[in-house]
Amino acid sequence: MNRSFEVEIPASGQNLAGTFFPAQQDLGNQAVLLCPATGITQRFYFSFASWLSEQGFSVLVFDYRGIGRSLAESHVRHSTAKKQDWGLLDMPAALDFLLALTGQKAALLIGHSVGGQLFGLMHNHARLRGVLAVAASSGYVKNIRQDKRTAAKLMLSCVIPLSAMLLGYIPAKKLGWGENLPKAVGLQWAKWCSSPGYVENDFDGEIPHHWYKQFKAPIVFLHAADDEIATKENVLDIMRLFEVAKKKRIFIDPNQIGLDTLGHVDLFRARNQSVWPLLLAQIKELA
Repeated sequence: MNRSFEVEIPASGQNLAGTFFPAQQDLGNQAVLLCPATGITQRFYFSFASWLSEQGFSVLVFDYRGIGRSLAESHVRHSTAKKQDWGLLDMPAALDFLLALTGQKAALLIGHSVGGQLFGLMHNHARLRGVLAVAASSGYVKNIRQDKRTAAKLMLSCVIPLSAMLLGYIPAKKLGWGENLPKAVGLQWAKWCSSPGYVENDFDGEIPHHWYKQFKAPIVFLHAADDEIATKENVLDIMRLFEVAKKKRIFIDPNQIGLDTLGHVDLFRARNQSVWPLLLAQIKELA
């Protein structure tokens, strides 16, 4: 039985929309913060969050500012959200809210793609007991799967900059990339994926503070063997930013577990829930 309910998360500059899935069995009320991928709304993760709550975890999933129900403006073209805002402001606010709601001192973080890249920007990272970073990588365009490389280069160098200039936002829905993106988010996405290191490209620019080198909680980087973006090279590229954390990398071959494909986003789809026990094993290990 799904007993989830909507919540409003106070964050710097605006409130964020989230959904809380209370644990449906008592395992010490383990708290999990589920941080979405770029342009993916919280609803995409509801099936997984509900299943995880059935395993005894209390789960909070939310929309970043400028995305989904956290778009405060009348149109995304009016949003001033930047990509680093998600890590510097939104993820820390969601973590504080989750811990206050559950009465816990620390939580686990499951980050999908950008959610597994930006937790090094969280000022309250010491309240994380561990991180499962799913399909998280630097996204460096020269290291993505070869058959997708030309289209990705075109997107980063032409489609995103032109859309930002002509429309004032990135029409990702029409392009099949998820929700439409605020202009600054799209431009940073293009910049960060055009060179190794991803967020590292703005450490001396728009990002005044970060805690990648100080982050100490254990991190599991998990990606599918057929992920066109989070290739081995790109996963290792983001892993190197966390210099002191205990890290390990796990890849899943969908063919070995009876699935045709998992790619970059499909690990969280209900039709692929046969892979979820593998994620749960890592979550329990981190807990």
